[in-house]
Amino acid sequence: MHYGLRSVTHPPIAPTGGRRRSTMTTRTTTDAEPLLTPAEVATMFRVDPKTVTRWAKAGKLTSIRTLGGHRRYKESEVRSLLAGGASDAEGIGEV
Repeated sequence: MHYGLRSVTHPPIAPTGGRRRSTMTTRTTTDAEPLLTPAEVATMFRVDPKTVTRWAKAGKLTSIRTLGGHRRYKESEVRSLLAGGASDAEGIGEV
């Protein structure tokens, strides 16, 4: 029994070099500073990532939120705290 379905041929797809091109554009600035994840900061201070989040909530470390709501930290600020350069960072780095 034939249900009226026909075979449809589509035009060939042009090769793209194995990768699809994204149609989304990313905004970048020339002065973009590297940002670190809580896990990366935690590794530098040898603490749990949740501790880094607590520092941010307490105002000891400035965090930036991504569009997805995740925290990111400026690398320069983290490195200065690690070196002991910030006086308002009481308790950070102390075990």
